[in-house]
Amino acid sequence: MKPHMYATLKVESPEPGVLVVTLNRPEVRNAFNTEMATELLDLWTRLIAGLGDERCVILTGAGESAFCAGADLKERHGMTDAAWRAQHELFERAFWSMTDVPIPVIAAANGHAYAGGLELALMCDFIYAVRSARFALTEVSIGIMPGAGGTQNLPRAVGERRAREIILTGKPFSAEQAFEWGLVNQLCEAGQLMSAAMETARTIARNAPLAVRQAKKSINLGMQMDLKSGLRFEVEAYNQLVGTEDRAEGVRAFNEKRRPLFRGR
Repeated sequence: MKPHMYATLKVESPEPGVLVVTLNRPEVRNAFNTEMATELLDLWTRLIAGLGDERCVILTGAGESAFCAGADLKERHGMTDAAWRAQHELFERAFWSMTDVPIPVIAAANGHAYAGGLELALMCDFIYAVRSARFALTEVSIGIMPGAGGTQNLPRAVGERRAREIILTGKPFSAEQAFEWGLVNQLCEAGQLMSAAMETARTIARNAPLAVRQAKKSINLGMQMDLKSGLRFEVEAYNQLVGTEDRAEGVRAFNEKRRPLFRGR
């Protein structure tokens, strides 16, 4: 997919196979409005269609203070109930479509991730964060509740009882706590976040793309099944790779003691 021009997103391809997507509304701490949700939905839809050669995505925010502050409440101020529900349906589609993106998406939390901002990060495959970042699902403090996956993804990340406390109090927590609880995979100094995320994305992009996609699919769908069904699905996903050129290339390269050249075939 060629880098696409958006008003609220900055999309770049700094290296072959790696796409960097930046939430680009720093003046409002990268809060997402109707326009950003529309553009995110378009971006994920393009990646789902698989029209390009991307193998990994890094999602981050502009500036140094915030990854994403959640929904833009100034835009929502004065909305009718019908308009609120219609907008939220767009938010739902923009977020839920992320679960169908076949390639890994890494959240690089360059700052605070609150409410829908944390829900957006939770939709990613895993999260790297700067040590100064703080996280929260604050929805209950303004009369709503997490509605973009928070009540489902957070318990899967930190456990049910921890998630109950986070969601029902709405209290912020630190990046150190997020790391300790398993929400964040790696803590980075501010100037090292993107280089760490890029190194991981680069490693993923070097791996066999069909294998990465099948492994991600097996994790995503298997987590929704009982163990025996998940094991059976895993084997079905595995068997799809046996006849690929990449599988033959991987074995050949191992025996020839060289790095394999995977072509996604």
